[in-house]
Amino acid sequence: MIARKIIALLLFIIYSTTSFSQDKFTLSGTLMDASTNETLIGVNIMIPALKIGVTTNEYGFYSIKLPEGTHTLEISSIGFQTVEETITVSQNSKRNFNLYSNETVLKEVVISNNSTKSDIKRPEMSVNKLSISAIKKMPVVLGEVDIIKSLLLLPGVTNAGEGASGFNVRGGGADQNLILLDEAVIFNSSHVFGFFSVFNPDAIKDLKLYKGGIPARYGGRAASVLDIYQKDGSSKGFQVNGGIGLISSRVLIEGPIVKDKGSFLIGGRSSYAHLFLKLSEKQKNNAAYFYDLNTKLSYKLTANNSLYLSGYFGRDVFSLNESFTNIYGNSTLNLRWNHLFSDKLFSNLSLIYSDYYYGLDLDFIGFKWDSGIKNYNIKYDFKDFISDSFKLNYGVNAIYYEFNPGTIRPIDDNSGINFAQLDKKFAFEPAFYISADHELSDKIAVTYGLRYSMFYRLGQSNANIYENNNPVLFNSDLQIYEKAIPIGTKSFGKNESLKSYNNLEPRFSIAYQLNENQSVKTSYNRMVQYLQLVSNTSSPTPLDIWTPSDEFIKPQIADQVAVGYFKNFLDGDYSLEVETYYKIVKNRLDYIDGANLIANEAIEQVILNGELQSYGLELMFKKNEGRLNGWISYTLAKSQQRTPGRTAAETGINNGAWYNSVFDKLHNIAVTSAYNLNEKWSFGANFAFQTGQPVTYPNGQYQYLGITVPSYGLRNENRLPSYHHLDIAATLTPTKNKNRNWKGEWVFSIYNLYNRKNAAAINFRQNADTGNNEAIKTSIFGMVPAVSYNFKF
Repeated sequence: MIARKIIALLLFIIYSTTSFSQDKFTLSGTLMDASTNETLIGVNIMIPALKIGVTTNEYGFYSIKLPEGTHTLEISSIGFQTVEETITVSQNSKRNFNLYSNETVLKEVVISNNSTKSDIKRPEMSVNKLSISAIKKMPVVLGEVDIIKSLLLLPGVTNAGEGASGFNVRGGGADQNLILLDEAVIFNSSHVFGFFSVFNPDAIKDLKLYKGGIPARYGGRAASVLDIYQKDGSSKGFQVNGGIGLISSRVLIEGPIVKDKGSFLIGGRSSYAHLFLKLSEKQKNNAAYFYDLNTKLSYKLTANNSLYLSGYFGRDVFSLNESFTNIYGNSTLNLRWNHLFSDKLFSNLSLIYSDYYYGLDLDFIGFKWDSGIKNYNIKYDFKDFISDSFKLNYGVNAIYYEFNPGTIRPIDDNSGINFAQLDKKFAFEPAFYISADHELSDKIAVTYGLRYSMFYRLGQSNANIYENNNPVLFNSDLQIYEKAIPIGTKSFGKNESLKSYNNLEPRFSIAYQLNENQSVKTSYNRMVQYLQLVSNTSSPTPLDIWTPSDEFIKPQIADQVAVGYFKNFLDGDYSLEVETYYKIVKNRLDYIDGANLIANEAIEQVILNGELQSYGLELMFKKNEGRLNGWISYTLAKSQQRTPGRTAAETGINNGAWYNSVFDKLHNIAVTSAYNLNEKWSFGANFAFQTGQPVTYPNGQYQYLGITVPSYGLRNENRLPSYHHLDIAATLTPTKNKNRNWKGEWVFSIYNLYNRKNAAAINFRQNADTGNNEAIKTSIFGMVPAVSYNFKF
């Protein structure tokens, strides 16, 4: 009933809005890179005299209504020269525009306007966009350009520890981030256990991180959305670019299938540090490396129809003396059809496959272990440019999941291990959404919408039955939680529903423009996460298992409110963004003491449903123009978890009180800068500081059968030492690049310049001589110099 009322209200607004726009004409088209015909995302098309404008969507398309007459357009995008174009409008028409990169010298008149300044007018907030060119200038570990590491320099984003996988957004877990590559879900975003990300920067066109105010078209995670799009490939001519580094190299080839109509892209990347292990007699049977492949085919069938086929395949391989081998990675495939019904209605139909595989061969035990998660997704999205002040987005998507908790196979006939298959799990998640972008006046703009999601946990498995439907019991004598013993099982067929959920997810944001250079914004969104990552570590590991919500594992429901102030200074040369937020997450998984999560077919016996709350203040000051540019960000935040007792007799976790979550970082400071000295030399530097991660240290010890055993207090009462490092880089671009097709550059960098030994972990052990417990700090990186060579022709 609520959904019907909202939809009826939106339809009323549509009709009332269009009634005032009949005397205008529609100008639509596509924005492209002049050198490659690559479509450009997020390009601003402004008409200053009318104080209106639009941005291109994820496929480079725009549509705007203009009154009859002559108008001057200002077109700008990060990394491209901003131009003016004068057009005459007398009827509905299409007009495509080509933009030239900042590296290209134009004869046409070019105006100076900054597209990296804060967007004052649009209600979009809690969103960060990073250009690939800016990311490539940042100094990183071992010279490897890393998209995920660059996100850690943004306010509200922290790492899960030195060398750890994933990232945390506004006090949420890494599993609460929806990571999309060309609309396909990436379940593990890291190579080499968190040292590097799976994204080849040469293949990436655009990325955007939503920390709040998340549009209704996204769903399925409780903290954030990282939306990444690959390049389409050049339909103008063949291009090759890549890089050679200390531990890995990469190459990307793109070119036309049919000139100006179809294109291909194929990119590969691989590490080779393991080859140096072969030089050591002790290490010659060990290996640790990764490789990945990016592909894309694009073809313009007609002026109104385009097809895209994109894919990604990546694997990590880790082995020890051929007796232990670990292989894991992602695979994705997406077939997309863009169709333009009219100059105002754009559509995208996608068929998507995503797979995360984890394999383990233990030769010394004699078995192989396979696990993973697959999903099949169909989505149909529409964007209706109804008027210059009202745009409507709506669509549907349906995802079918297949979970494999584990398959055990004997390595050979001599193995003592028998074949075993943990019960596979299946689920179906359909959703519908509708949202509107509405400019109510010259000063007020709003975005509002609704997502209706459903979730069905499907059968083909056996489910345990417990007395009083309670899989976890509380032992009041010992004051601990214990596993309940099942009193029976129930079998379900493949398409039979074990449990179903449905949720309304409202989204709303509003911007009030105080003047041309400053505005205030506020947003609210509800997100529901039906998939849970079974892990009690601070960051995801390849062995962690994804599981669907069911009778005992409830979906996480996150509600977030944010308020912000945004200001541009000196015509956009400087900008300031200030946001504060509060978020509460229901049904956040917590674990009983001593929980065993590996190959556990009755995971409900060791988990409890708690809640998570986080709140904070984020500041970001940016210098957008000049030889020296960059930003300073600071976040003051708190993240806490609580799992109270289900009855008055139960203690809950930590006596039912709020305690620091493992993602709690009170202070987070990041400074990043780039300085262009001249055409030959440019420099970059990053500084990062974070409060130490919460951990639990032993607070005493006792003797048992002659063995000293440490005892622990409440969870996460202690912290690791503060985390910080300073990184620098210098890029040398030979001046002879100007007059030849082959263009190269040398990048010299030093990670952790002052050799800070950041603690990845602190472990405690008994000293063999004194018998006392002692703390041992584990550090991964000290100072790491690197050099790499990038090329393009």
